[in-house]
Amino acid sequence: MLNLIATSLSLRCQRVTALPLKLRICSTLSSTENQQTVQELYDLSVDIQKVRKLKGWVLHQRPAYTRDVSNLLKDMGASGFIISRILAVHPEAVLCHPEQMQAQRELWMIVCPNQKELVGIIEKFPASFFTCSSHHDNQRHNIAYFQSLNLNKRIITKLMASAPQSFSRPLEQNEVMVRALQQAYLELGGEEANMKVWLQKLLSQNPFVLLKSPEVLRQNLLFLRDKGFSTAELLHLISKLRGFVIELNPDSMCCSLAYSRDTMGCSEAELRNIVLNCPALLYYPEDILAERFEGLLRAGISMSQIMDTPTVLELTTQIVSYRIQRLRERGYDVKAGSLEVLNGTKKNFEMNYGRLQLRRERPIFNPVAPLKGDD
Repeated sequence: MLNLIATSLSLRCQRVTALPLKLRICSTLSSTENQQTVQELYDLSVDIQKVRKLKGWVLHQRPAYTRDVSNLLKDMGASGFIISRILAVHPEAVLCHPEQMQAQRELWMIVCPNQKELVGIIEKFPASFFTCSSHHDNQRHNIAYFQSLNLNKRIITKLMASAPQSFSRPLEQNEVMVRALQQAYLELGGEEANMKVWLQKLLSQNPFVLLKSPEVLRQNLLFLRDKGFSTAELLHLISKLRGFVIELNPDSMCCSLAYSRDTMGCSEAELRNIVLNCPALLYYPEDILAERFEGLLRAGISMSQIMDTPTVLELTTQIVSYRIQRLRERGYDVKAGSLEVLNGTKKNFEMNYGRLQLRRERPIFNPVAPLKGDD
């Protein structure tokens, strides 16, 4: 098993560091501030003091293209408020040559033709848009590659925004990692027809998975197989881990699993079932697990309840305490009931809490009680 992954290991992925935005060939560092840049930023209502405090070096660069950045964003539909916010957070944008900016705009519009949406992405991820021109060819080739995989345009846009390094590096490195993921999915019993959806979900949940090495994936899967997980269970795990399987390593997983098993006093088989329900046990370190187990036990929750609903360990101690208090106010005793009501996001909890409130307020209908009629 996993033999196809092993064949890709000779093509190791190389780590790519963040783009050196400070090192720009076209800019010259001066001992005095570029007063034109300062005035133009001031005219755009940018917080100059914030820029000086966090990235003052930008104000000493010549040349700068503040008006060009502003005009480009304005032409794409950005308001003055949004432009000032982008430049306050990422003033390096003013050092990007107009031709580079236009090239980036054309590239991004391949996968995000809606300019209003693109402005929203730039506002959240300005460093991903205002980037070095030397990577345009790699970006273009990577965009074409991910399009050839029939990935949704929104997924490709999210990858470009949140993990720009994966698009700036050579195409071959992404091909190696994608093949490793596809081969792992098929070797673990995944169906070819569902592979695109699986890969798309994995990349959207953890865009940085592409920056890892196939060797890490192979080692982690082999470790879990040695722990007794079947191929079907491994497929279930790597799907539920949302790409975190690439972030793990055998040593840390071994420590976390050993601590969980000793704390719960369960067998290896029982531990595997618990992990399948709560994969977080694989990546939480011992200190976090200890704090969460202790917090639950202090609240009066039994170990058997935790083992029945292990996903409660995904919640911080503070969140658990708050939710337990809210439930007590509505007369729900978590020590006697199910812990499922504690689980989920804030929205999930509020929905469960609302159902408890309705159940408490709704009168019980007795089908054999006499109906009240008019006298």
